[in-house]
Amino acid sequence: MSVFQSSLQIRTRGQGLNEITESVAAELRRGGLRRGLVTVFCQHTSCSLVIMENADPSARADLEAWLNRLVPENDPHFEHTLEGPDDMPSHIKMALTRTSETIPVADGQMLLGTWQGIYLWEHRRHPHSRTVIVTGVGE
Repeated sequence: MSVFQSSLQIRTRGQGLNEITESVAAELRRGGLRRGLVTVFCQHTSCSLVIMENADPSARADLEAWLNRLVPENDPHFEHTLEGPDDMPSHIKMALTRTSETIPVADGQMLLGTWQGIYLWEHRRHPHSRTVIVTGVGE
């Protein structure tokens, strides 16, 4: 069994879903994993990772709009607002979604479904540089 690990630096433009599927696939090719699992992990508490439809952008827009309605900015009950009105909502959105995804690998390819893509979901309004760790285990 072999293991490889690398990191990706993802620059976001503010709130929104940023597809990283091809970047993860490139790391998988570099690591030489043919069969096993690849895990993608985000090292931040105000963004998250999701596997989402990558064909119709309206599905992603609906998901973002729904989560923004669920966790609105300027909630008077939030105490943690030092970095602005999007501070606490971004942490809650991260907690409601995920910070890692694990995908099976066969023949050197991630076994994502036809319409699935891996997305870093930026929950903050301003651009950020995010670190995502890619770890492959297998043969």
